Amino acid sequence: QVKGKMEHTGTDFNILLATDSYKVTHYKQYPPNTSKVYSYFECREKKTDATKARKVKYDKTVFYGLQYILHKYLKGKVATPEKIQEAKEVYREHFQDDVFNEKGWNYILEKYDGHLPIEIKAVPEGSVIPRGNVLFTVESTDPECYWLTNWVETILVQIWYPITVATNSREQKKILAKYLMETSGNLEGLEYKLHDFGYRGVSSQETAGIGASAHLVNFKGTDTVAGIGVIKKYYGTKDPVPGFSVPAAEHSTITAWGKDHEKDAFEHIVKQFPSVPVSIVSDSYDIYNACEKIWGEDLRSLIESRSADAPLLVRPDSGNPLDTVLKVLEILGKKFLPVENSKGFKVLPPYIRVIQGDGVDINTLQEIVEGMKQHRWSIENISFGSGGALLQKLTRDLLNCSFKCSYVVTNGLGVNVFKDPVADPNKRSKKGRLSLHKRPNGEFVTLEEGKGDLEEYGADLLHTVFKNGKILKTYTFDEVRENAKLKESELEELLH
Repeated sequence: QVKGKMEHTGTDFNILLATDSYKVTHYKQYPPNTSKVYSYFECREKKTDATKARKVKYDKTVFYGLQYILHKYLKGKVATPEKIQEAKEVYREHFQDDVFNEKGWNYILEKYDGHLPIEIKAVPEGSVIPRGNVLFTVESTDPECYWLTNWVETILVQIWYPITVATNSREQKKILAKYLMETSGNLEGLEYKLHDFGYRGVSSQETAGIGASAHLVNFKGTDTVAGIGVIKKYYGTKDPVPGFSVPAAEHSTITAWGKDHEKDAFEHIVKQFPSVPVSIVSDSYDIYNACEKIWGEDLRSLIESRSADAPLLVRPDSGNPLDTVLKVLEILGKKFLPVENSKGFKVLPPYIRVIQGDGVDINTLQEIVEGMKQHRWSIENISFGSGGALLQKLTRDLLNCSFKCSYVVTNGLGVNVFKDPVADPNKRSKKGRLSLHKRPNGEFVTLEEGKGDLEEYGADLLHTVFKNGKILKTYTFDEVRENAKLKESELEELLH
């Protein structure tokens, strides 16, 4: 009986143990008689030297993933006698001192049945907001629990990850949209142009689920199955699943046939999947020979008999990405004659396409599509797969995600607080109670020091999503996608 109970509490998530160690001691550090702490999250603007300017600016960010954190970790009864006891014992050893706020957590347990007395206001999920604006605010709702606001900073700031994946993925969508438009005149198939290959490249199953779902805000192709479950459980979609894939070969299913039987492997796999697209990795030995001889001659009639709905996707997987793609297109173009589209760019017959899934990040993607354009190849011919760069090669610093206190109430008086480090003006924080507004010209503006209450800027775009343990507002994944979609004005800007 006891063992079962201990195992249960041991595996159960404990919010009391999900904060940075130093925060456990912070309730003793605020000014005496503090009754409220109010903090906010933003992706700070980065004013860099022109010399060090990144290739990609990331001026706007996609807000995504708060709903997941609220549902999984913060809602409902999160403090129990067992969890308080567990935390007390851990911190006693961890600090070699009794610094844990047992009284404060017992108060939450008794007064709120273990529900968190905080309020979180946030912009709608999927919103695309310029850097430097408030994205969500957190405040304590009980004077006794002023210390709780920044206790939950640690877990809330982990939203940097889905925000960064969704933002980076959307920037790649912009690049693809621009070049697809320029080389074909329409955006057909755009949402299948960047496929998630990142499942094995991330640090955990949870990372896979969160990251893959963030990419699916912008695209519909994924091989990271974990993302589907996250979306279905925490957001919901009108469609049975939010992401799609196609049959594809890996090196083992080719090399298992032996070096002298690559053609047999290709033929067998292509015939197994006659009515859907099929991707075949073709660089096990010699990608150029595979394109010219095996696909272009030996199996040519087999490929020509496939339909536009079930093309062969030739997959190179080594070498310099741009050079390889151009050479593969050139060889295939000699064997399967391309036509010129309305924009004057070459398009292979509809039954054969290329997918580049090696070395793809936002910079090489830009180089490949630019190189293709220069060589008069339409982006219709290609799609991309990205793994590590899409889901793992990212940090909180890319978008400068930060959480800062801007307002406190001490001795009954509200005080606007901020930091302004002399050595880094980028790190100046906002003051007072914040609100987000949209000017008539469409610009977003964050109002500080409670000025949003004056109503001259219209309604506050921050909505209460969480209060005292309850989730008050949720978004479906369809709404998230709608909020994050590329706007006409953005497309026009890209094309000029």
